[in-house]
Amino acid sequence: MKQTEIIKIDHLSKRYGTFKALDNLCLRVEPGEIYGFLGPNGAGKTTTIKILLNLVKPTTGNVFLCGRELSQTTLDFKRKIGVVSEKQYIYKEMTAGEYLNFFGELYCVPNKAKRIDALLEQLDLSEVKHKRLGLFSHGMQQKVSFARAFLHDPDLFILDEPILGLDPKGVQQIRDLILTANQKGKTIFVSSHLLSEVEKLCHKVGIINQGALLAEATMDELKKRLVDATELIVELLKVEPGIVESLARLDFVQKVHQDGNMLNIQVMSDRDYRADISRMMTEKGVVVLGIGAKEMSLEEAFIKITSQNISLLAHKTK
Repeated sequence: MKQTEIIKIDHLSKRYGTFKALDNLCLRVEPGEIYGFLGPNGAGKTTTIKILLNLVKPTTGNVFLCGRELSQTTLDFKRKIGVVSEKQYIYKEMTAGEYLNFFGELYCVPNKAKRIDALLEQLDLSEVKHKRLGLFSHGMQQKVSFARAFLHDPDLFILDEPILGLDPKGVQQIRDLILTANQKGKTIFVSSHLLSEVEKLCHKVGIINQGALLAEATMDELKKRLVDATELIVELLKVEPGIVESLARLDFVQKVHQDGNMLNIQVMSDRDYRADISRMMTEKGVVVLGIGAKEMSLEEAFIKITSQNISLLAHKTK
């Protein structure tokens, strides 16, 4: 029997007067996934997260968390969720230790002192445990918010721009925290503008624009839908006479560019043509030192969708 989706959003719409923030949004997050929720500013990401957290009521549609309808969730159930929002609402007069101890008591965390110290150490905050939060930098406050969200060991994390304003070391610390939680079976729903980080973390992404979901796919699936051509980089021992012209005549080759002993070959994206090219060159006595495909990054895919032709993906996913 298939386990219930951790997050299930069905035909969700939200209107503010005549403005439609969400338009029949549907998405699924499976148990143990790290799900990246992407979209340009004003796409509907924040509205979606506010609805997931029961801070905003939808106009129409339904939301289920761990198989339970959101409107029927109880306080005990909400303790299964850890949240880091884009804007932090911390108690600036408290020290870091007092702040985390308060939430440890609220969530009835067993061995909370030990748990707090472990999180502070992991986030390089042990030395400021007794310092007031109002004196912390934005990045330090963000890390304390992560410690608070992870303190009670929830099953689901909802993270909105979680690493915004962090330095590279802080980003790595948060990434390690997320990946460790995921290895323990936790599910993470993360909204972020830092697409390179989403690409490192996420198993699946959903791209939203103008309140509607354009795609929900793994990284590889998403790129395949967007790419009309694949770029192959081939290193040869020697570029034999006529080899460039022979490659250009192949049906699946769109363009060939030579740079010394390197060939940049654009081929159709319907399948992997590396074996075909390698076989053809071997038959012609050309020694191939290496051949690889240049991957489209998530950032390149995102820009292509949202800036160049936003209808492209919608048509290909029907």
